[in-house]
Amino acid sequence: MSRRFSRAESSSDLLAFLDRGHSANTENRWTFEIAWEVANKVGGIYTVIRSKAFVSTEELGDQYCLIGPYKEASARTEVEACEFPNNGPLYGAVSAMRNQGYKVHCGRWLVDGNPQIILFDVGSAAWKMDGYKQELWESSNVGIPHLDVESNDAVILGYTIATFIAEFKRCAEQYSHDNEYGPPRIVAHFHEWQAGVGLIALRTRHVDVATVFTTHATLLGRYLCAGNTDFYNNLDKFPVDEEAGKRQIYHRYCLERAATHLCHVFTTVSEITGYESEHLLKRKPDIITPNGLNVKKFSAIHEFQNLHAMAKEKIHEFTRGHFYGHFNFDLEKTLYMFIAGRYEFSNKGADIFIESLARLNHLLKSHNPDVTVVAFLIFPAKTNNFNVESLRGHAVTKQLRETLNTIQQQIGKRMYDTCLKGHLPDGGEILTKEDMVKIKRCLYALQRDGNPPVTTHNVVDDWNDPVLESVRRCHLFNTKYDRVKIVFHPEFLNSTNPLFGLDYEEFVRGCHLGVFPSYYEPWGYTPAECTVMGIPSVTTNLSGFGCFMQEHIADPKSYGIYIVDRRHVGLEESVQQLSKFMFEFCKLNRRQRIIQRNRTERLSDLLDWRNLGIYYRQARIKALQTVYPDYVDESESYLRRAADFNYPRPVSAPPSPSSSRHTTPAPSLHGSDDEQDSVDSEEELEELKKANSHD
Repeated sequence: MSRRFSRAESSSDLLAFLDRGHSANTENRWTFEIAWEVANKVGGIYTVIRSKAFVSTEELGDQYCLIGPYKEASARTEVEACEFPNNGPLYGAVSAMRNQGYKVHCGRWLVDGNPQIILFDVGSAAWKMDGYKQELWESSNVGIPHLDVESNDAVILGYTIATFIAEFKRCAEQYSHDNEYGPPRIVAHFHEWQAGVGLIALRTRHVDVATVFTTHATLLGRYLCAGNTDFYNNLDKFPVDEEAGKRQIYHRYCLERAATHLCHVFTTVSEITGYESEHLLKRKPDIITPNGLNVKKFSAIHEFQNLHAMAKEKIHEFTRGHFYGHFNFDLEKTLYMFIAGRYEFSNKGADIFIESLARLNHLLKSHNPDVTVVAFLIFPAKTNNFNVESLRGHAVTKQLRETLNTIQQQIGKRMYDTCLKGHLPDGGEILTKEDMVKIKRCLYALQRDGNPPVTTHNVVDDWNDPVLESVRRCHLFNTKYDRVKIVFHPEFLNSTNPLFGLDYEEFVRGCHLGVFPSYYEPWGYTPAECTVMGIPSVTTNLSGFGCFMQEHIADPKSYGIYIVDRRHVGLEESVQQLSKFMFEFCKLNRRQRIIQRNRTERLSDLLDWRNLGIYYRQARIKALQTVYPDYVDESESYLRRAADFNYPRPVSAPPSPSSSRHTTPAPSLHGSDDEQDSVDSEEELEELKKANSHD
């Protein structure tokens, strides 16, 4: 019997625990979260920590504190400096550190949730580096090369944080004794190998606190994948020490592996990264902690379809300018696809994306010639400046628009004056010869000799650039006969960009399909961001996001999540599957795409930190119970249920469409293309009535 699905029962979530730290305060439970990217934007971990800050503070209140390195450039704009209450253990620990000569910055991070934050100036403790490195060698036999600046900084920060947490434990015990509280229970959660040095120091110094270590991607895994190896099918065969040594990262690998084995609870962000860690780091994760998003930031309730239309119009403006002179396609039948992320050509799947676009080009020419696909590749690369042709295109189209607007106003004035005199306007009088000359001059300016450029910038060493090399090999040169057009934009988008004039979030909203056929993607924030904005996406069964969706959704494809198999089949089969998915998407009409976006947006609750934060809580509770056997958490049975939720095949829940017998939304029987919320077809309406009668 089919059953209606509503957002309210989507899954277990953190709502029952969001008491602003009341229960944590009652239990005298403290949580520190340590990462190199706290208030320091370097990569994806910054997004994880920042987006999770809101639910962390809602759950733990001022019993929660973030710790990281002090980077003046970012801290100046992201951190509000203030001191902790002078009667609390945090104030005592910070004061003790300052008395020992450490430079400590504390305050509030200016993000959602406004969490407490402590930043240590690595430079102020640099004079202790040799002593720290000697202690590391004597306690764990890990030596750090003198010239590896990043590892040196990680050692300084790690031992500084270990010293601070030991001081905090002493202050908290004294504070609890003075105020007749129970013993303090402290959890220190470390992210990635740079912060993991602090965990090693805590454990080798025998500081009695619970520790959690999360790896978002293994060091060795990134290096091995970059070497064009059959990574996942040979994971159990790699001589890990030898491979790390060959790549001159053996000391970093040792730090990562030591943190993995010394922590009380080890977590990874996805099942696929857990499998990788089991073979490369030699420990299976205790808990999988998927990455979420603060969905409130992205959700535009009842408006996301309108936001898509408005953002799409801005992309239309770019398209008109970029393809001037070859603008022989209908924008109403043009689909925008994109890939974005770090410029890791093979790891991010840009290689098979371009190859699949070439095949899609052939399929559209043969079977669907009225549809045009504009594919954007957004990877930051070294450039000299904007491409002159790109800038010229936007200049001439702007001139044409302004000229026509002026003529339009003049025509309106002439018509008004003529009608006032009691005469019907005559065509020759309304559009003057002077107006025709102006229009012709603009039209001649729109002529161009060559094809529209493939890239918006002048790329440094473009002959060896992997994207441009693949584009040349596949002959995707933006000719007027091509149904697939390529735009390589080698820098991240922002609202000050003179070509697009919109930021990344707006750009994603305006596109029709995100394509991320990654070979190595421990989680995958790009398809997750698409999902919470209601944009269908392509991912793979080698990305954490793809595996998560396969596990929790009965039929991901029907929700606009296309999962390419890159694990169990060869490269050729993966390319064929991707090109087939994109061609199927191109065959959808406008109404079907609207229905699919409704379904995709429905999944946003699944990726909300209010749901996924429960796994982080579970990891902390497990670590606490390991160190403090007397600690009892009343929510244990609830936590066990958190992993059991599953999204069924689509069943109508207003304003989303009802369940379809086909993976692709059925075409409208009425042929309507209006942007409105409705069921998929008359057939599905009957199915919905039957389902409701049994509810």
